[in-house]
Amino acid sequence: MSGRAGVGLIGAGVISSQYLENLTSFPDVEVRFVSDLDLPRAAAQADAFGVSGSGSVDELLARDDIEIVLNLTIPATHAEVGRRIIGAGKHVWSEKPVALDAGSASELLAAASSAGLRVACAPDTVLGPGIQTALRAIARGDIGEPLTAVTMFHVPGPESWHPNPDFLYAEGAGPLFDMGPYYVTTIVQALGSATRVHATSSRAREVRTIGSGPRAGQEFPVEVPTHYSALIEFAGGASAQSTFSFQHARPRAGFVEINGTEGTLSLPDPNNFDGATTLWRAGGGESEVIEAEGAAFGRGTGVVELARAIRAGVPERASGRLASHVLDILLGIRDAAASGMPVEIGSEAPVTTPLPMGWNPQEATLVD
Repeated sequence: MSGRAGVGLIGAGVISSQYLENLTSFPDVEVRFVSDLDLPRAAAQADAFGVSGSGSVDELLARDDIEIVLNLTIPATHAEVGRRIIGAGKHVWSEKPVALDAGSASELLAAASSAGLRVACAPDTVLGPGIQTALRAIARGDIGEPLTAVTMFHVPGPESWHPNPDFLYAEGAGPLFDMGPYYVTTIVQALGSATRVHATSSRAREVRTIGSGPRAGQEFPVEVPTHYSALIEFAGGASAQSTFSFQHARPRAGFVEINGTEGTLSLPDPNNFDGATTLWRAGGGESEVIEAEGAAFGRGTGVVELARAIRAGVPERASGRLASHVLDILLGIRDAAASGMPVEIGSEAPVTTPLPMGWNPQEATLVD
């Protein structure tokens, strides 16, 4: 295919609004169909964002004018729905995680490779100017050789604001799989492939209560640990200490720090697309603020980067291989915490370079 990429969405839930708001403004893609098991919900989202088509998943996958399909379903169905998309001859953009187990992720990537198709995966926040500016600082040697990282995500839990938080406490979610991808993807981009993890975990309560929306006051079970502490080792000797928690009364989120032989960088929140980086150089002195450089938009940025990479015949940055390696790290943390033993990571992340400084998803680069 050539020209702008036709896009469809599977899953018209809460996160779809963020994607649709941005994708309907990006000139290199055109959203042509919204699908959901709840057909009225799909129609409502299509109407709200000016998308011409809505209906069932089968209707979406049968369309010849859709090249990239966004898989915005719940984590438990990511791999299954992704395989259906590949089977229909279309590229996949998946919400994170790409799958719930390593085997399913490998099968999905193998199916895509055999079909000559691509799987890319959130988070695309790492493609925003905030994290990209920090990665450029590391690449040009501002902190020397990166050695260690510290990340922290501590919140009470999403049930206070999310109207249907049950799935966030189910298998495949919790703070590790819901928020971990933002932080782990960022430190993998900074430090390279992980080789081994150690971890502990805990669960503060067995039952939680929905705090807002039509189900406010309803209780639901907590199926997974709600706090993880991890030590991640990387090829070449670097390491990271990371905590992911839904059981902290004092919120402290968005903390990512990379330390090197010549300095330390404090990165912006990896769940956002923008934000400044602060640099402390070895030897003391005042810190330096490095303002983010580049166009900041939101979710859907990675879909544009995928579309442009397909047209150019080059690898996409938010790739399924990267997401699969991040998944292996998260699964390793889970298993290390459960067993009390370190877990080896057998996969590797592809090496990616920062985006060009002038890269902008709002520009029209794919001419029909």
